[in-house]
Amino acid sequence: MTAHCIMVLGTTSGAGKSWLTTALCRYYARQGLKVVPFKAQNMSNNARVVASESGQGEIGSAQYFQSLAAKARPDVRMNPLLLKPESDTRSQVVLMGQVDAELTAMPWRSRSLKVWPQIARALDELCADNDVVVIEGAGSPAEINLHDSDIVNMRVALHCQARCLLVTDIDRGGAFAHLYGTWALLPENERALIKGFVLNKFRGDAGLLAPAPQMLQDLTGIPTVATLPMWWQHGLPEEDGVFDDSNIASGRVTTTVAVIAYPRISNLDEFQPLKNVPGVRLQWVRSPSAIAGLMPGDWIILPGSKNTSGDLAWLRSQGLDAAVAAHAEKGGAVLGVCAGMQMLGEALIDPHGIDGNAPGLGLLPLVTVFAEDKTVRHTQTRFAADWCSRVGGDKGAPSPWSALAGVAVSGYEIHHGQTAQHPAMATAGDVAYPVLPDGLGWQNGAGNVLGLYLHGLFEDPAVLQALFGACAPTLDSVFDGLADFIALHFENGVLDSLIAPSVSS
Repeated sequence: MTAHCIMVLGTTSGAGKSWLTTALCRYYARQGLKVVPFKAQNMSNNARVVASESGQGEIGSAQYFQSLAAKARPDVRMNPLLLKPESDTRSQVVLMGQVDAELTAMPWRSRSLKVWPQIARALDELCADNDVVVIEGAGSPAEINLHDSDIVNMRVALHCQARCLLVTDIDRGGAFAHLYGTWALLPENERALIKGFVLNKFRGDAGLLAPAPQMLQDLTGIPTVATLPMWWQHGLPEEDGVFDDSNIASGRVTTTVAVIAYPRISNLDEFQPLKNVPGVRLQWVRSPSAIAGLMPGDWIILPGSKNTSGDLAWLRSQGLDAAVAAHAEKGGAVLGVCAGMQMLGEALIDPHGIDGNAPGLGLLPLVTVFAEDKTVRHTQTRFAADWCSRVGGDKGAPSPWSALAGVAVSGYEIHHGQTAQHPAMATAGDVAYPVLPDGLGWQNGAGNVLGLYLHGLFEDPAVLQALFGACAPTLDSVFDGLADFIALHFENGVLDSLIAPSVSS
């Protein structure tokens, strides 16, 4: 191995590992170094399509963004094991970008021996080909019940002798106890790899922290190398869960976009750009009352899901099915993305036991049949130029989506379902209009309900310009802002010391 390996560990989930890893990737890439990210195992329903030996595969979205920050081409070695939760007790296992049915059926603790050789090989290959590998841990390295089967934290750090930073969320309280307790529970050889503590999400005067950092160093021998201020609007999507429950808009609100936040929501990071479009308020909703006041010009989005039939049942149990239908009935804009489009149709048919059979919401005359094989690919396409541009026939109201007519778009697909016009409904005159080729997009006859298999729509500048006449900050500007932030708040020389040659070399 030739690369310098830096690892970001956390005292808990949500401490700030993902965004700090992303910032470090851009910081070192700006020095002209060849940098890549790595996370041995990620658990997330936010995934992206990247290069693999077999063509294309899946990795967690966090590693995808980290690779872009590192100015590297994303590939499956950067996240060799991805767990995609389908319920509270079951996850689909994706190994080296491909779904592995055997591992999916295997008990959790039994997987480590099976997958570690491929994880180690992926890391070794990245180390051999690059100057710096920035590694992200998962959860906490001090989960002592999982230590023997660890494949994502200290086993990785020991394998490549990574120089580790341990980050904690000081806003939650108990930060110094979290840092000390994590350090104390590690074996001595693992403690030796920790080179600095990082306090994240601090509010107020950092001078008031004294003498705690020095006391912690006296106990552990490890310095606190950074106190990072709370930063709400850094622009990077959160890796896990709904990234913001607040109603946020820049300037006067002209459009509210209400995204249904069902339990197994997936690929929610694709909506991050909407947070930064002037006049748009992005709102996550879980109840009918949250969308009762929407105007016809406002949007409801049904996003992706890792359990379409289960989330559809949840949506009905909350009364959101009636609320979405009422918004559509008054001409309001409704968009379904991937599983969201499947839900908008008439029926889900599952001959292979992939997801489950269910009646749809009936807002698009479509039927979805789940296939055994998953579609995973990048897609470049163009919206139809003869877009249905009027709602309600003679009423003359413009379709909320007509601005996309003829627009070229790029994105990605991750789905088992194949969706097509419901034949009996077409015979009866209820026709869905194809707005993208190959069954990728459909619009209802009224023009206000749109369904797409294409993920990443709002990450395309041409789409934002067409729909809002505005652009969001580019990812490059977000990554540069993260790198500037850590350069400002880390102690002088620390970041460079992490890639300095060791004394023994």
